[in-house]
Amino acid sequence: MAHAHKLEIFRGLVKFKSNTQKIWGVLVFLTIVTAVEVVLGIYKPESLMKHVLGMKGLNWIFIILTLVKAYYITWDFMHMRDETKGLRRAVVWTTIFLILYLIFILLQEGGYVFRVYDDGFIKRDF
Repeated sequence: MAHAHKLEIFRGLVKFKSNTQKIWGVLVFLTIVTAVEVVLGIYKPESLMKHVLGMKGLNWIFIILTLVKAYYITWDFMHMRDETKGLRRAVVWTTIFLILYLIFILLQEGGYVFRVYDDGFIKRDF
């Protein structure tokens, strides 16, 4: 399968792209994004340390780059590009729902733990 080719149509032009070319493209893209994350993590530019929406700008950049990598890995390595629209939507919508649910839980529990450490014992009525 390493020598298989895939037909791609781009602006009316027909191109054949080998799987080897796709693998190298994915490797280069993920390497560049990871290198940017590592460089930002090492140098931590002062301009990105300002708070944006309750978190440092650098943290937002890390979250966004991680989501970009996760999407690209899913799109290429899990072959979501070749699946039907319904399956792609089911995977994406489920993932978005679970991520939003996780964020909600983390914010709720994190706020409670912060108030406990800040004010002492807090009784919650549910």
